[in-house]
Amino acid sequence: MRSLLRGLYGITPQRLLDDDRRLTDAVSAALEGGMRLLQYRAKMRSPTDRLRQADRLKRLCDDHEALFIVNDDLDLALASGADGVHLGEHDGSVAEARTRLGDGAIIGASCYNRIDLAEAAATSGASYLAFGRFFPSRSKPQAVQAEPSLLQTARERFDLPLCAIGGITPDTAGVLVAAGADLIAVIEGLFGAPDIGAAAERFSRALRA
Repeated sequence: MRSLLRGLYGITPQRLLDDDRRLTDAVSAALEGGMRLLQYRAKMRSPTDRLRQADRLKRLCDDHEALFIVNDDLDLALASGADGVHLGEHDGSVAEARTRLGDGAIIGASCYNRIDLAEAAATSGASYLAFGRFFPSRSKPQAVQAEPSLLQTARERFDLPLCAIGGITPDTAGVLVAAGADLIAVIEGLFGAPDIGAAAERFSRALRA
């Protein structure tokens, strides 16, 4: 599983969720450009909308041999056949997610800029640890600041894939990969680009460099 948790990790922006066609077109372009994981994040949609969109995005990811992750919703992850779930600090426990989703599920945990949260998540059965924001972020401007050195510390302490998030561009991704990031998670830097496919290709090249 660890070899699969590497590369460009796209997260759906809220503004795309009002139009299924725009959403699927954007995700298709990102997948064709090299995105390896997609996180469906839709906190403001109805349960019916969420399941419909998750089903479509799961099929798209399957077609491109990419992984589909649901943000914060174990029931939706189960109903859509998602590959796993991503949990924030207040989104429920990693241990519960592992029990409900099974040993083969991917469970990501937001650790922000805190090694203690990473310790707890790793002990509870997380599949990867996410840190950030590392740069100013349009999506979460008030998110806590993390430094690349945090990834170096985490790499020394944890034998798990590390995910970096927060204002990352193709030009800054290499710094975080060099510091220890396996996954680069992006929202607006990918889905806000004029050419989503080209942006995905740039990120993918930066991650391979």
